[in-house]
Amino acid sequence: MQRIFQDSPLPADLRGGFAALGNFDGFHSGHQAVVGEAQARARAKGGPSLVITFDPHPARLFQPDAPPLTLTTIPQRLDLFAAAGLDGTIVLAFDRAMAALSPKDFVRDVLHDRLALSGIVTGEDFTFGTQASGSARDLKRLGAVYDIEAIAVAPVNGVAGHRISSTRIRKALQAGNPQEAARMLSRPFTIRGEVEHGAKLGRSLGTPTANMRLGDYARPRYGVYAVRGIMPDGARRDGVANLGIRPMIEPPVELLESWFFDWDGDLYGQTIDVELIAYLREERKLDGLDALKAQIARDAADARASLDRVAAPR
Repeated sequence: MQRIFQDSPLPADLRGGFAALGNFDGFHSGHQAVVGEAQARARAKGGPSLVITFDPHPARLFQPDAPPLTLTTIPQRLDLFAAAGLDGTIVLAFDRAMAALSPKDFVRDVLHDRLALSGIVTGEDFTFGTQASGSARDLKRLGAVYDIEAIAVAPVNGVAGHRISSTRIRKALQAGNPQEAARMLSRPFTIRGEVEHGAKLGRSLGTPTANMRLGDYARPRYGVYAVRGIMPDGARRDGVANLGIRPMIEPPVELLESWFFDWDGDLYGQTIDVELIAYLREERKLDGLDALKAQIARDAADARASLDRVAAPR
């Protein structure tokens, strides 16, 4: 899959494509339906299949002090698009200039003049242009002026009948329900980050942890989780993790600390993925290191039991 960033020119072999357009943070089942429709239309026309996403998230531009809300970073999103079999991804800079474009200017300047699209697919609730004044219906009307076919895909509902959305996924994570988030995402919520040095307390207890900052990710409920780690070589390792401020250590520092069972490698400075599989308990301050060591053993047993119930992908 070709990856086109910001104002980089579009390669000739990607011109005339059918594109899915949206922020696609999380790339959940609803987003996958939009992208799947674009792929089907591209195949029918014999042209390239594309996805257009934005960086940063529009909410970050207009509310820079808002709490972190990312479900998938841009590198994660690009990997997911590539795995879906798309021919190209275009990452547009969502800045003040982009936000100021009228719906007509966006269709003409971006979709037609720059990207030379033959078609575009969005969700039915898609908005665009200055102050989100353009709708999917406007996109269809304006697209017709520039020979761009516009398709709007209906929302996808979950097993309980509710609409799948990034907002609902964030709420599930905040409630300590990663299983519900995974059902909507079609995979576990995954934090990707660089492993850094910590207080080395876990190592002294025989449970060395891989410590990662949470960065721009939406904050799941603090607590202890059953996790799976994806190592730099692609190997998967079961584990248990504390996500929070580590009440046993002063000063408090927000980290995801993962202990991977049957793993003895050096991960410092390397980037790994950690999937949140099941919430086990709240984080709490314990009465000394012996109590902490005993609790870690109980958490590990609970994590193994939870992970045994959730098969890892092959």
